[in-house]
Amino acid sequence: MHHLVAVLVGLVVLLLAALPRADDDHHRAREALRRGDIQPLAAALDAVEARYPGEVLEVELEDEDDDPRHPYVYEIKLLTRDGRVMKLELDAATLEVLEVRGGRGRRGEDDD
Repeated sequence: MHHLVAVLVGLVVLLLAALPRADDDHHRAREALRRGDIQPLAAALDAVEARYPGEVLEVELEDEDDDPRHPYVYEIKLLTRDGRVMKLELDAATLEVLEVRGGRGRRGEDDD
C-alpha cells in the first residue's frame, strides 16, 4: 500500500513539474506570433489542407535552435483520405513545406 501511495505522489509531482513548461511553451508561441516570427496555426493548417487533404491528428510548434534558417517549425501529422499517416514539417514563418514523410511525396520530398 505504501508503494502505491509513493507512486501516486511521484506522479503528482511529475505532473506539477510539467505545468510550468507547458505554460512557458504557450507563452513563447504567443510571443513568436506577436513578433511575426511565425504564421498563425490556422494559416499553417490551411496551407497543409490545400496540398494534402486529410484529417489533422497532431500539431506541434518546435523551436529549432540548431537551424537558423528555420527557427520555428510546425510539425503536422495527418491522416490522408486513403488512410495513410503523413508527417509534414513547415517553416512556421513562411509555411514552406520542408519535409514530408509517409504518404506520397511530391517534387522530391521524402516518401517513407
